[in-house]
Amino acid sequence: MAGIRRSCGNAPRLLNLMARTRGSEDRSAAEDRMRLDKWLWAARFFKTRQLAIDAINGGKVHLNGQRAKPGKEIGIGAKLQISKDQYLWDITVLALSAQRRPVAEAALLYEETPESLAQRHAEIARRRDERSLGLQPETKPNKKERRQIHRFKRGAE
Repeated sequence: MAGIRRSCGNAPRLLNLMARTRGSEDRSAAEDRMRLDKWLWAARFFKTRQLAIDAINGGKVHLNGQRAKPGKEIGIGAKLQISKDQYLWDITVLALSAQRRPVAEAALLYEETPESLAQRHAEIARRRDERSLGLQPETKPNKKERRQIHRFKRGAE
């Protein structure tokens, strides 16, 4: 039995683990609530927390039908309306995650309503059709063309 070492070297690790599991009841109560900006970042709606904060402060995110502040605590079952890049998401929070996870895992944090999904897909298809029809100019107007556009708009008013 020369390969087996018997020592009390694991005792501190075991005590640490026991202390962590004992405090888990306290942590579980804290883990069922989370800051709105942090959840939006973790669910990959925004690339940074600062972008999430700016969207919330700009009125682009509503919690249960009302404007919210970035530090507002949300929980499972919360209803969110998120407006980003002319698209609208109506979602229900299914889980909370303090860490930013891969897209496949982040999509499991929420459930989008079927109406919202259909509306967003219709908007994407409409934009795709507009691009294919050539309704958008290929280049931005130059200075002369901008002046002509301004004169035309002022004449129409």
